[in-house]
Amino acid sequence: MSKIKAKYDVIIIGAGSSAYACSIRCAQLGLKTLCVDNLDTNTSSGAFCNAGNVGMITLLESAKLYDTLLNDIDSHGIFAENVSLNLPKMILHKNKILDEINHNVIKIFAEYKIDFINSKASLIAPKIIELSSAHSPSQQIHAKYIILATESIPITIPCTPIDNEFILDSTAALNLTKLPKRLAILGAGVIGLELAAIWNRLGAETTLLEAQETFLGLSDNQISRQAYQIFTEQGLELRLGARVISTKIINKKVLIEYQDADGTHAIRVDKLIVASGRKPNSESLSAPEADLLLDENGYVHVNENCKTNLPGVYAIGDLTLHGPMLSHKGMAEGVFVAEHIAGIGSSSINYNIIPNVIYTEPEIAWIGQTEQALKAIGDRINIGIFPLSINHQPKSVINANGMVKVIACANTDTILGVHIIGCHASELIAQAVLAMEFSASSEDIARIIHSHPSSAEALREAALVIKNKGLNS
Repeated sequence: MSKIKAKYDVIIIGAGSSAYACSIRCAQLGLKTLCVDNLDTNTSSGAFCNAGNVGMITLLESAKLYDTLLNDIDSHGIFAENVSLNLPKMILHKNKILDEINHNVIKIFAEYKIDFINSKASLIAPKIIELSSAHSPSQQIHAKYIILATESIPITIPCTPIDNEFILDSTAALNLTKLPKRLAILGAGVIGLELAAIWNRLGAETTLLEAQETFLGLSDNQISRQAYQIFTEQGLELRLGARVISTKIINKKVLIEYQDADGTHAIRVDKLIVASGRKPNSESLSAPEADLLLDENGYVHVNENCKTNLPGVYAIGDLTLHGPMLSHKGMAEGVFVAEHIAGIGSSSINYNIIPNVIYTEPEIAWIGQTEQALKAIGDRINIGIFPLSINHQPKSVINANGMVKVIACANTDTILGVHIIGCHASELIAQAVLAMEFSASSEDIARIIHSHPSSAEALREAALVIKNKGLNS
């Protein structure tokens, strides 16, 4: 075993969103930085970004264009004939976007003199990692600080063994080059719904099997009810309380057995996508002798500054239980840890106002508390709801369904939660994040002049409704 002479201030294990954000910020602050990850250089995987998110959004945009050309474009006075789907080319387009992002990050790494090593890495002691590669002998590298950022991986289920031919994980589901006639998705959470939005629009008969009895249980009940209605009208078949008990490959089809309140059922599909959640990618993250503290589910224990139980070792992103498994949460933690190491007194991350987004069509986004959660603890609240179907700008957009819902404290008028389902919800929620960061009231939003017509003014309209001043409702 060889040793590399200590020359790094910071080593970051991982190359996803949180890792590259942390690497860049460390380098900006003058820290000699090394990023290490075991990448498959033979595939276009979006190594230096959240390939799932970016790939998902890219394919959804393509699917929306295809669906519009087939079904809605004539309402604009535009007629398209002989519209056809070239799925392999669509996948190539998605991979090209991922490659462009990767090349841009590689360029930034070079500009900031960030080193990168493509290798497996394991923490073997505080301030020491070990590299292992099939092409070179193992090596040890020392650094003053080590940041763990290996993100998460899909959860596997014994009764749905993934072969990525008939039973696919969420990554393989973004690389299909032949459209399945019938498709089932195990899990109607964020990833399952995003994948369903793509393949349903491309023409696959899509069924979602969700073990939970409730739909989108973490979101506001009013939003989830409307989402269920909209997605059902779009042709998605949502089966709640459906627990898959077995799968078999028979004559190149997947036979799925599941149980619900009515008994045992079976469906036969061309492909089954397993989207039953994710878990921290921590299985080979550290050697036993390192004594890194993990919980029974593989999450790394950290304090409010993302410090682990080991001196000089931090963990960020999906590896920790702090906040949801979201790219922007991990990136914020990466920047925070870099500044903490450099001695910059930045404030701690407010995990209560991290926006959640589901990239479906329409999109779903929310921040803060739900109506049901606030009522459960007895808080007095005021609610303003504005349907996007009557907002002037979205009315010009095909299928302008959805709403904006603002929840404010009845006593102080402080905004406690904002929930959106509709076109550009992922963009609209940024207004709410800014407002809640500065403890704004619904009156503050109501008094801000928004451009008209615009999707953005829907948030103001919802705030006006709280004061019974709505201009369009």
